[in-house]
Amino acid sequence: MLLNYQLKQSAKHELANKNEIIFIIHGLFGSLSNLSSLAKELENNFDIVLIDVRNHGKSPRNSSMSYQEMAEDIFELADALKIDTFSIIGHSMGGKIAMSCALLQPQRINRLVVADIAPIAYGDKHSDVFMGLKLVQQLPIKSRTEADNILAGYIDEPSVRQFLLKSLQRTEDQFDFLYEVENLHNNYHLIRGWPEYTSTFTGPTLFVKGEKSDYINENNTHSIKKLFPNTELEIINGTGHWLHAEKPKSFNPLVIRFFA
Repeated sequence: MLLNYQLKQSAKHELANKNEIIFIIHGLFGSLSNLSSLAKELENNFDIVLIDVRNHGKSPRNSSMSYQEMAEDIFELADALKIDTFSIIGHSMGGKIAMSCALLQPQRINRLVVADIAPIAYGDKHSDVFMGLKLVQQLPIKSRTEADNILAGYIDEPSVRQFLLKSLQRTEDQFDFLYEVENLHNNYHLIRGWPEYTSTFTGPTLFVKGEKSDYINENNTHSIKKLFPNTELEIINGTGHWLHAEKPKSFNPLVIRFFA
């Protein structure tokens, strides 16, 4: 499946190394704009490809969302752009897609950055979110404020509701999300899961954890080091799962230093 993307070319019109290309992949309920501040800073030295994954943004819809399929989407896009090797950054679900790319075709991945997710299966963290989103879709919403009030019955954190509502767009006579809620819900067991890989990725790898987030912890760092032995782990204090949005002045320099 050919994904929607934005190509941001480096300020250096002719890169010294044509491998200096970075793909950036958003998380669940996101879009290619989510890590745009990081992309803007990386543009000084790299070509950047921002991606809408399947069932998100302007990319095609599909009833299946295994990590192997979503990784193949990334390689199909790279092939269409005539890009042989590249580096890859992913947050949350996007981090799992990025890890899958590195494990399925390690010869094509130069460097890997994974933001606040581990290569493990997680428990259900989004049942309330899906209930709220489906109710917003079912009711005749006339404003974002109405949608926020509905979501508030299911999601306490205003920052999470604000993130989810970033993709709420007005169509001709109603509001709808830029992500396909039904497909995401039907595939949620795969999204929160993790396939078994026997390969490893030995290239330079950076995992970044939000201090207040429990997605990466002492219990799953063994899984990280087993699959990605050449790993650095950095922790950003005072932030949670959406570390790139909450603390960009900490997150962005970490990533830039890693690529430098």
